[in-house]
Amino acid sequence: MKLRRLLKHLLMPAWWARRPFDRAILDAIESAVKAAETGHRGELRFVVEGPLPLALLWRDESARQRATELFSRLRIWDTEENSGVLIYVQLVDRRVEILADRGINNLVPQEEWDSICRGMELAFRDRDFHRGALEAVAQAAHLLISHFPSSGADSNELPDRPLML
Repeated sequence: MKLRRLLKHLLMPAWWARRPFDRAILDAIESAVKAAETGHRGELRFVVEGPLPLALLWRDESARQRATELFSRLRIWDTEENSGVLIYVQLVDRRVEILADRGINNLVPQEEWDSICRGMELAFRDRDFHRGALEAVAQAAHLLISHFPSSGADSNELPDRPLML
């Protein structure tokens, strides 16, 4: 466990960490996810987390490990076509991770998801959370449209509203 990381998470008030994602940005992300899902059979889930719980910090859990845990806990893996995608934003660590279920992961290399993550991180560094989040949703949707185009009948299996933890 790194002391600096531990202190950052423990001393950062959750409301302070989450302030860049106000209601307007959350509404815009929800609308973008909803609109994007009309063009593909995938399911996007956007999760933003402030300070991590002490137990996770004690285990020195990385943003990638936390995203994997949330992918499972939020049942993103449980879509009919194995087409769930998690966009996870860890605000205190300033990391973004994207995980895709096996139906998509077999078609889209992790490097493409990582490129979207690094683009979001650059926008966030410039304090442009709105642009970074919406561009990431659009880029993820583009990949999903390429590999999982809509078949007409769409059942929305995961909530479109971003989850704030």
